[in-house]
Amino acid sequence: MKIGKVYLVGAGPGDYKLVTLKGLELVKKCDVVVYDRLSSPEILNNTKDGCEFIYVGKKSGNHTMKQYDINKLLVEKAKEGKEVVRLKGGDPYVFGRGGEEGEYLFNEGIDFEVVPGITSAIGGLCYGGIPITNRGYNTSFHIITGHLKDEKDELDFTNLAKLDGTLVFLMGMKNLERICEELIKNGKNIDTPVAIIHWATYPNQQVITGKLSNITEEVKKHKITSPSLIVVGEVVKLREKLNFQERKPLFGKNIIITRPETQEEGITNSILSLGGNPISIPSIEIKDIWPNSELMEAIDDITEYSYIVFTSVNGVKIFMKGLDYRSYDVRKLGNIKVVAIGSATADSLKERGIIADIIPKRYIAEDIYDELSSILDKNDRILIPRSKNARSYLVDELSNICEVKEIHTYYTESAKNNKDILLNTLNNQEIDYITFTSSSTVKGVIDLLGKDNIDLIKVINKVSIGPITSDTMNKYGLNVDLEAEKYNVEGIIKSILLEEDKSNEFNK
Repeated sequence: MKIGKVYLVGAGPGDYKLVTLKGLELVKKCDVVVYDRLSSPEILNNTKDGCEFIYVGKKSGNHTMKQYDINKLLVEKAKEGKEVVRLKGGDPYVFGRGGEEGEYLFNEGIDFEVVPGITSAIGGLCYGGIPITNRGYNTSFHIITGHLKDEKDELDFTNLAKLDGTLVFLMGMKNLERICEELIKNGKNIDTPVAIIHWATYPNQQVITGKLSNITEEVKKHKITSPSLIVVGEVVKLREKLNFQERKPLFGKNIIITRPETQEEGITNSILSLGGNPISIPSIEIKDIWPNSELMEAIDDITEYSYIVFTSVNGVKIFMKGLDYRSYDVRKLGNIKVVAIGSATADSLKERGIIADIIPKRYIAEDIYDELSSILDKNDRILIPRSKNARSYLVDELSNICEVKEIHTYYTESAKNNKDILLNTLNNQEIDYITFTSSSTVKGVIDLLGKDNIDLIKVINKVSIGPITSDTMNKYGLNVDLEAEKYNVEGIIKSILLEEDKSNEFNK
């Protein structure tokens, strides 16, 4: 059997978009990912179907797998003929044991390659508003492990204390008090600025500052633990001016996303780009109705229809799947007028080479009816491939004008596996907003919570995508704290931003 290859890939400091292009390309095509505690989970969402995931994360005093066993695992998987990505937080060679793994692979005759990553010692400081160098403050920087291989060994504090450059200690929180004491003892000024950056570059990043003389007390007061970076040096003073990350409008805000996993990417990315922490807990799952003989029949007879109405991205996806299954392309639609209920649905069509003829101003069934009722006559035929859970309004009203063929192409059901996740999150985290993008997501949350736990979300700002969803919320006794003016994800984000602006003005 052909022997595979191992790639030692740096995942960056936390923000998954900081992984390199080459690193992401390898993740997309590999057969196995062996990953660390600090490797961002979002990177793993880019793997191909059937990729094997093996977690080997290490936490102080708690190692999932010893380093020697990790080395052996990499060799074993390569000898199975597999392409293996060893995904490591930060950079493989900056206290990441990449060198040890590379040596072991070489000795075992396994081909390997190293893909550098942004080390937290640089990227983490950047997101904390601290430049690791600045010519007005220093001429060098030094990255030091705060956790030596042999705990009996001691860092060379005599020389470290003499350095004028920025000192960055990785994995040093357990020894923070001793590090500060030894630097002062060996001549470092007690007023030297110090910063602790907790979960650097992540949405829950937390930074505290102080001096060598008091930073330990600050850490205890704020209950900061690992993973954290320790930064010692005058550049810490620049944080007040360069702290771009924490100035983002949603920084520190925890926002629950309840829409299905396959649809969450847009809203998740928007929240992340604004500094917020999107917490994905899908309340529903989408189930395709496939195979679908009724859809196949409609596609074969598609030229008999004058209009086709798409009410969701998922409806577009399954219809196009059926078109492809029948070995047709978009030319099959001929002169049929295409209606899309909103911008996301229209964009989904456009990606497949179809420009929607009609997009209502408001993304609701009532507006589709208003658009069509004035131009339809009894000779028209309308095809509506959509969810089994959809409201009957559109079909009922259009059927009074002409023939309407409704085909159920998918349905939604409660994501029961997420019940404990939702309850644990609501009980153990401070949540600022919970978003609802459809009536189905509202029903899904109610199903997951049960009547006894509904009060858990009554104290949270509840955001609705539009009036139909709001009506469903009211039906279940939930207040609508915010409703999007434009009934899409962008509208939800805008409503949250406006609420934050009001809150900030009030607190001034």
